[in-house]
Amino acid sequence: MRWTSAACLLFMLLHNPTADQEQVQDKLTVTHEGKTISVLNRDAHSLGVFPLLDKEQYNAWVNELDRKTYKEAHNASFDAGGRIVEGKNGYKLDRRAFLMKYYAYLYETSGPATIEVPTYPVYPKVDTELLASLRSKQIGYYITYYNSGNRDRSHNIALAAEAIDGTVIFPGERFSFNRVVGIRTTGRGYRRAAVIVRGELSEGVGGGICQVSSTLFNAADRAGLKIVQRYSHSRHVPYVPSGRDATVSWGGPDFVFDNAYNQPVLLRAFAGGGSMAVSILSSDVIEYFPKKVPSISHQLPEEVRDITASQSPGHHKKN
Repeated sequence: MRWTSAACLLFMLLHNPTADQEQVQDKLTVTHEGKTISVLNRDAHSLGVFPLLDKEQYNAWVNELDRKTYKEAHNASFDAGGRIVEGKNGYKLDRRAFLMKYYAYLYETSGPATIEVPTYPVYPKVDTELLASLRSKQIGYYITYYNSGNRDRSHNIALAAEAIDGTVIFPGERFSFNRVVGIRTTGRGYRRAAVIVRGELSEGVGGGICQVSSTLFNAADRAGLKIVQRYSHSRHVPYVPSGRDATVSWGGPDFVFDNAYNQPVLLRAFAGGGSMAVSILSSDVIEYFPKKVPSISHQLPEEVRDITASQSPGHHKKN
C-alpha cells in the first residue's frame, strides 16, 4: 500500500497539470516588427546553476535571431537616366541590448514576457554625397564594339555591364569581376550564345561577357589601377587589340585589380547599340598615374566570338 501511495505521489509530481500550465505561462516570446520569431521556456539556456547561462546554446539562438532580423543596407546608385538614387539604411540585432533584456526577463520578472528585438542601423557604404563627388574626374575610359544583331550575345553583354555599373572601389580594396557579376546562369537571366571552346565553335551560357571584362581591363589599365589577375584567351579575339583581352569564367579565370590610389574610384559601364563602354571616375583631388593603352578600331568586327581559356566540368563557361 505504501509503495502504491508513493508511486501515485511521484506520478502527480511529474505530471502535475498545474506545473505544466505555469511553465507554458512563463514562456518568453521574441518579436520583430510585431511578428513572433521565437518562443522558449525560461530555463531553455540554463546550466542548472543559478544564475549561469549555457553560453553555447544562447549564442546559437541569438545567431539565429540575428539571421532572421538582419536587413542589408543598399548603396546609393544610378537610375537609367544617370541620376543618383539615394541609398537605404539596413539594421542589425543589437546583441548587448538584447542580452540586457533577456537578463531582465530571467532574473527580474516572473511570468510570461515579450521582447521586441532591439536593433541598430546599418548605413550604406556608398551614399549620395560620395557618388556625386566621384563624378568629378574621369581617369580611365575604353570602348569596344560588337554585332548588335546577335541578340543573345548582346543581351549577355548588357546584363554583365549592368552588374558592374556603379561599383565603387575604395582605397586599398580589391575588385573581382566574378565576385561582382556573380554566377552566370539562365536563372539569373543569361542566355546561351556562341563561344569558341578550345578552338571549336559551341554555345555556352553567358557567351559574350568576356568582352565586358576585356573592356574593363583596358579602362582600368589606362587609369593606372593595379592589375592583380588577368588571363588572355588561347586565341586572338577581334574586339580588342592582340594581348589586350581578359577572359573570365565562373569557377575559373577571373579579372582582378586593386585600387592603390588615395581616393575611391567609380565604375560606369554601358552596353547598347553595338558598343560596350567603361568609364572610371574619381574625385578631383585624386593623384593618379595613367598609362597609354592601344585603342581598338571603330570598325565593327566581322564576327565576334569569345575563346575560353578553360572550362572546368560542372561549370558554365562565361565568355
